[in-house]
Amino acid sequence: MKHIQPKLHQNSFTCPNCGVLAKQDWDARGLKFESFGNNNNNVLGSATCQHCRETSIWIKDKMYYPDTGNSPFPNPEMPEVVKNLYLEAASISNKSPRGAAALLRLAIQVLCKELGETGNNINSDIGNLVKKGLPEIVQQSLDVVRVTGNDAVHPGQIDTDNPETVGQLFDLTNVIIEYMIALPNKVSGIYSALPTGKIDGINNRDKK
Repeated sequence: MKHIQPKLHQNSFTCPNCGVLAKQDWDARGLKFESFGNNNNNVLGSATCQHCRETSIWIKDKMYYPDTGNSPFPNPEMPEVVKNLYLEAASISNKSPRGAAALLRLAIQVLCKELGETGNNINSDIGNLVKKGLPEIVQQSLDVVRVTGNDAVHPGQIDTDNPETVGQLFDLTNVIIEYMIALPNKVSGIYSALPTGKIDGINNRDKK
């Protein structure tokens, strides 16, 4: 299902609590922070998901609870060590997009090690994976996260202070997991369920 990022006063989006695309019921509390000079603007509000009935809390145009930012849920097949970095990046994505980008780059570096590379040099690791037959779409996704994360640490030409730019990195990280882990696991499970004679026939065919 497509992920719709939560936005202030949007009628429906992917709930940050349950992960379901659902209608949201908004409630403006009417509280004001006078010291900020926002005398005519409601700055505190909430949205209640019609699917799970859990609430998200918003201050101005940013969601502060749950502390997951606007990022999609991590792919269920994501390795735990990678998921921990992904969720940490999500928790700061609204407050520090630059920090989130740097954490996602680290998550990709850790993922390369999980995939059998050294984990010492992410650029070299991606190159080695390409030599092993890494699909181009995954290579491009890895390099986008790598280059953007690098610019977050060593500012260059990419605006890593832009939440939308960094938000795309979460999608790409899930794409990488889908291609490199989830899809192979799914296909392998289905393939191994074929009758033994059929698998033997395929193996003999491919030896010719």
